[in-house]
Amino acid sequence: MDRGYYPGAAILVAKDNRVVYERCFGSYTPDTVVLIASAGKWLAAATIMSLIDEGKLSLDDPASKWLPELKEDPKGRATIRQMFSHTSGYPAYQPDDQPVDKYQTLTESVAHIMPLPPVTLPGERFDYGGLAMQVAGRMAEVAAGKDWETLFQERIAQTAGMTKTHFTPVDQGGGHSPMLGGGARSTLHDYAAFLSMIANDGVFEGRRVLSEKAVVEMQADQLGSAQIKRDEFVERLRGQTHNGIYGLGEWREQLDEQGRAVLISSPSWAGAYPWIDKTCGVYGMLITHVGEGPSVARTSFPASTRAPSSCRWCAMP
Repeated sequence: MDRGYYPGAAILVAKDNRVVYERCFGSYTPDTVVLIASAGKWLAAATIMSLIDEGKLSLDDPASKWLPELKEDPKGRATIRQMFSHTSGYPAYQPDDQPVDKYQTLTESVAHIMPLPPVTLPGERFDYGGLAMQVAGRMAEVAAGKDWETLFQERIAQTAGMTKTHFTPVDQGGGHSPMLGGGARSTLHDYAAFLSMIANDGVFEGRRVLSEKAVVEMQADQLGSAQIKRDEFVERLRGQTHNGIYGLGEWREQLDEQGRAVLISSPSWAGAYPWIDKTCGVYGMLITHVGEGPSVARTSFPASTRAPSSCRWCAMP
């Protein structure tokens, strides 16, 4: 903040479901609404899983099942599972300014994705991005008969006590409209409530939001035999790599001896960093957003040398 990168920041850490540290810096309060970029992928995955819990969707539904415009398109073979694990074969992002992603609806977003050729076959390669999630979101809208924001509010936000978290309203800034992989806004307390729900196997304050099976599926390795290029996030941050680095909307930073994820996260390039450390019984959220202007370096916060490399909360009483 002293160097002008961030106007403020806030952090909350809970251990065994009890807040053990909370502090705000600069202009931030626990209820400051912040664009959380890729941290929204976790929220979007949870929304999708709520529909799967009800049998309205399947993770293995191909896009063509719900979107007839993709029936003759090779991209129509990609499944929701692949879209939320970045193995769909879709381009990771829309080409620069072709067009600028100021979409007002997911219908419009999908229309701009359709002309793009696939990069690989579905399941062939892990390519971190968010474009394919737009297609999955539109599939959810068709299956449920409601728009994405309504689905998120009714199924996740309202039940989990997230009163200030939204994927819309849409503004005119690039990438802020309803972008499942990078357009959500939230607050420190709202996202901490979501983490509490996930850490407690889908239950928030006695209310079931997701089934335990859904939470387990989100945290399971979803990459299979997909090719993973060197120097992906987990390798950069942890100094080691493994083939099961991603679940559904979340990174599997560390695994136990059985290959189960024990440290999961969904960090954004701009400063939001939610995580759950199952070994320590800890979850936490660091929320901030890099400032705007030519003097601000556009570097990834999670790739910073200042990013945490181990959990120091394990030693807490």
